[in-house]
Amino acid sequence: MLEQPGFGRRLRQLRLQQGKTQAELTGPGMSAAYLSRLESGARFPTQRAVDYLADRLGIPVESFAEPTEDDLLDVVATLASRPDSERDAEMRDLLAGALERATDADPSTRWQALALLAQVHASLGEFTEEWDVLAELSKISDELARPALHVYTKQRVARCARNRGDMGLARQAVREALELGEHHRVRIPVTDLLRSRLLLVSAETELGNVAEAMRLSLDVLAALPSERGALTAEAYWTAATVSTRQGDAEGARRYLDKAIDALDSREDITLWMRLRLGAASLCLQSTPPRLDQAQALLAAVEPVLDFAGPPRHRQEFLFLRAQLAFRRGDSNRAAELVAEAEHGLQLFTYRDRIRFRILQEMLAARSGDTRAVARLQELATEVQSTQMPELAAEVWRTVAECAVGTVSPPS
Repeated sequence: MLEQPGFGRRLRQLRLQQGKTQAELTGPGMSAAYLSRLESGARFPTQRAVDYLADRLGIPVESFAEPTEDDLLDVVATLASRPDSERDAEMRDLLAGALERATDADPSTRWQALALLAQVHASLGEFTEEWDVLAELSKISDELARPALHVYTKQRVARCARNRGDMGLARQAVREALELGEHHRVRIPVTDLLRSRLLLVSAETELGNVAEAMRLSLDVLAALPSERGALTAEAYWTAATVSTRQGDAEGARRYLDKAIDALDSREDITLWMRLRLGAASLCLQSTPPRLDQAQALLAAVEPVLDFAGPPRHRQEFLFLRAQLAFRRGDSNRAAELVAEAEHGLQLFTYRDRIRFRILQEMLAARSGDTRAVARLQELATEVQSTQMPELAAEVWRTVAECAVGTVSPPS
């Protein structure tokens, strides 16, 4: 029998190879707490526990006597096929631990592990941690001097920079990715190339260049290889966002309808949820707001929140429900939802964190807090420094409304 912590690592490896969670191994013969301590190496296994686990996993008892391979490539191969909905804290810790132990791993394997770890951090809304991993990924890409790796890394840097609120860097990084790919004739799948262009559309929109953003967006729509699927849904959703910023409510509605119709929940449940949350947000931002449609979209998402998608989806859902309650005039319910969503504020992108604070201060102003206007002014000044003019203008509009006592819902 392996000594701890070797047994725990071997147990976790065998469990993950079968795609099982800890909960699926627990039962009358083993508590979740005991299993967790076994995997962490804090408890030594009894023969009864080993027999029980072998039965639950459907493997010979002798499997637990084989040394755990701390081969980084083995860990990456085991975890890479896991769907987005299973990219959780356990997967993050496994990758981080394997990277720490694999001091002699070759650069290519280390690059693969870091790329996967960055994706997991992004799924968990851990954008600061993702940024740190991407810095190391960039160094290894330089070391390997392979253009395809540079292109991928710059795409990830652009996406992370956008989520952190650095739109200038996001635009620069995605442009560099596209230029590198073209210069070195990197064989990039059409879907990846179009997603990079959609990322550029997003950056240009946030930087206030909405006419250019719409031009780029229409180019992507014209190049779509299919009328259905995840990419098509993302492209129409992006076009709807640009139309909303242009004040084209009818255009935004048409694009949103096409985005929602392009993807079935059985194809990609995580994206299906994200589309509906994004669509509900755009409905609330439209002029006039489409409250009934936003309510219907949120009602469709709610039943699957607990078993599909990353944790940040639940936080976005709570925030959207708070906005909806505020727009319907129910400040008390909005305040309750804001308080609940605040516990996961770190999961939000920069834009959503700012809009969350706007709603907080509008609720404070409605309740008679005289300091709300001053805090909003400070927030507006902060946002101005990020080169996001539309978002800064939204904060300044709220400052004006609060100053004259005519607080209206956020737009």
